[in-house]
Amino acid sequence: MDSKEVTLLKKALDRQKKARIQAEKILEAKSKELYDTSQHLKEANNTLENLLSEKSSELDGVFINIIDPYVMMDLEFNVINMNSSAKEFLGYDPAAEQVNLGDLVHPDFAQYTYESFQSLLKVGHLKNYRAKIIVKDGTEKFVQINSSLIYDKHRKPIAAQGILRDITQETEIKQLLAQQKKQLDIIVENSPLGIVLTVHDKIIKANATFSNLLGYSEKELKELTVKDISAPEDMALSNKLISKMSNGKLDKFSMVKKYFKKDGSFILAKTTVSAVKDKDGKIGYQVALVEDITREMEAEAQLKASEERLSTLILNLQTGVLLEDENRKISLTNQMFCDLFQIPASPEQLKGLDCSKAAEENAKYFKNQKDFITRIDQLLEEKKVVLSDVLEMKDGRILERDYIPIFSNGEYKGHLWTYQDVTIRRNYKKNLEIQKEKYSSIIANMNLGMIEVDNNDVIQMVNQSFCNMCGFAEKELLGQKAIDILRVKDSSIIEEKGHKRLKGQSDSYEIEVTHKDGSPRYWLISGAPRHDDVKNVVGSIGIHLDITHQKQLQLQKEKLLRELETSNQGLQEYAHIVSHDLKSPLRSISALATWMNEDYKDVLDDNGIYNLQMMQEKIESMDKLIDGILKYSSITGDHLESEPTDLNVVVNEIREVIFIPEHVHVVIMNTLPTINVDRTKIHQLFQNLIGNSVVHIEAEEGLVEISSKETSSHWQFSIKDNGVGIPREYHEKIFKIFQSVGEGERSTGIGLSIVKKIVDLYEGEIWLESEVGKGSTFHFTIKR
Repeated sequence: MDSKEVTLLKKALDRQKKARIQAEKILEAKSKELYDTSQHLKEANNTLENLLSEKSSELDGVFINIIDPYVMMDLEFNVINMNSSAKEFLGYDPAAEQVNLGDLVHPDFAQYTYESFQSLLKVGHLKNYRAKIIVKDGTEKFVQINSSLIYDKHRKPIAAQGILRDITQETEIKQLLAQQKKQLDIIVENSPLGIVLTVHDKIIKANATFSNLLGYSEKELKELTVKDISAPEDMALSNKLISKMSNGKLDKFSMVKKYFKKDGSFILAKTTVSAVKDKDGKIGYQVALVEDITREMEAEAQLKASEERLSTLILNLQTGVLLEDENRKISLTNQMFCDLFQIPASPEQLKGLDCSKAAEENAKYFKNQKDFITRIDQLLEEKKVVLSDVLEMKDGRILERDYIPIFSNGEYKGHLWTYQDVTIRRNYKKNLEIQKEKYSSIIANMNLGMIEVDNNDVIQMVNQSFCNMCGFAEKELLGQKAIDILRVKDSSIIEEKGHKRLKGQSDSYEIEVTHKDGSPRYWLISGAPRHDDVKNVVGSIGIHLDITHQKQLQLQKEKLLRELETSNQGLQEYAHIVSHDLKSPLRSISALATWMNEDYKDVLDDNGIYNLQMMQEKIESMDKLIDGILKYSSITGDHLESEPTDLNVVVNEIREVIFIPEHVHVVIMNTLPTINVDRTKIHQLFQNLIGNSVVHIEAEEGLVEISSKETSSHWQFSIKDNGVGIPREYHEKIFKIFQSVGEGERSTGIGLSIVKKIVDLYEGEIWLESEVGKGSTFHFTIKR
């Protein structure tokens, strides 16, 4: 039943209601007139009782023959008399059976009926009593009753009489109207379009979508006019169209407008305004549908940047897509398009093909071949967006086609065709069972375990994969509480997640369970609430992935890491012990060499003294080597501190600590940054590199240059010298422990390996540029 039919019915019922009310008033007035006459005659002359009785019979005849149902009952609701209309309506005949009107009242209206009857006893009459009753055949009827009391000659109430009116259809119409209004309110409030009602430019109502678009509350919008939120440049055209609408020349118009939001920004919106008229043809108010197209306008400028993403998306769509350039050459298509039209080629093979004759070639697949060709020519000529063209194919399939022309900066660049098979959607009822069976089969056979439980955790459904995962058969699981039959190690997790589902929350989590065979298993679960048709939570659905193998690998990894950590700690302790044990005999040897030199310097010749000096130098080299090994082994990230460190200060401190020959100058080329690092480690890094450069300079004027620059993710530093240089074959080798260039005591082969280890701690890299005889430059990075 559409809204016009409902309106006509409502008006007819209103007219009938007024007529009947008028008739009831006339009947009540007549009743009272006859009753007053009767009383007067009784008081005037008892001899007129026969006449009164005759008048009463006449009155009874009037009520018996009225059109509406008329009933007379005693004060216990027992029917004394009723007319034929009442007998027909209620289905009872008091002459043949005892009828109690109280028994006919629907239980929902029992209390209301009792209160209304008490009011009747008190006042003497009752108007517009409305209730639901159950007639003899079991049908529920809504009735409206106007009634009054009947008194004896002593003014004592002895009975009641009333006229019943069937308002069932009227009530149903009101309920239908209320339901339709509620549905309309839901549609309006949940519409993706902004909906605004205006009267003389004043906003009287706006839905939530429009409020959200502009950032105003509905209350704030009601205090504004359309002009307050519209851009001035749009008002001239808008006012002109509104004026035409007010003069009856226009019922509807559309335009793109700029609306100002509460925060001062604006949106571009397609606005469609319609006039709503009353029965006299006058405009009562205007309805505007507002669609935010800001992003669409911006998307046009971003079209080129999104071509690659769009291409990937199109190729994987379940909609047949064909993109043609301005010369009707295929730029892009997908496999679904090939499948829809049974094209024996891949999308890649179709690229570049000319489609100018494609309509004639493909028309054979469609029922109306001529219309198919004509429509394509029309679309290509008009170059306007057309959506959801319906095409019927000879094989019974139904396709929906969209045509979207593509413009860039106002220049036509081609067009996009999309084809979607909507046969199933068009024949929904016919294919519903087929679809249900198909998806049930997918669920039953997918590799992921699925389970459905109700709000009491009772299992409603499982698929075969879940049965395989837990070891239980489907019949063992259905009807059981999941927490009872599934051996979850920590059952509190299941209870916690159950409470979340009742609140409508979804999440993912891991649990440890015991398989039916006793083996431990680990599951990754994605749980979500399950709703009924009215969005009430009636249970939850869980998708289960068996991650036992991955979890075991993770546990093994964690175990190995703990063992490695213990091993590293042991190695560090061992390095300290070895360092101490090695240095002790070295100190003894050094002391013995010193004593020999002091005690026998007069006896030893030059060669003996030279040998003792060489022994001391070797002992010193050995001591440096032990210190280097200890430092190298102690560099880890376990106790890495972080503090703001000014590298200019660090370099100046290094200048004071290490030996720098007079002919060598260490220069900072640009102001070095202050970075958050472990001050000791960074000091060690710079000291080793600067010291390495200083000792390998043989030029008359030595120069070490330190510089830095900033990248998006790292700090990059360079330490350049004009020393002897390093051959290319050593550029990788020198960063490995115990590896050095050339021979001599100046290097232990550990310094640069320490540098490499510190740089690795800060997720950086180190590399070398060098030319023999001209110098070297060490570059390294530190993550910001």
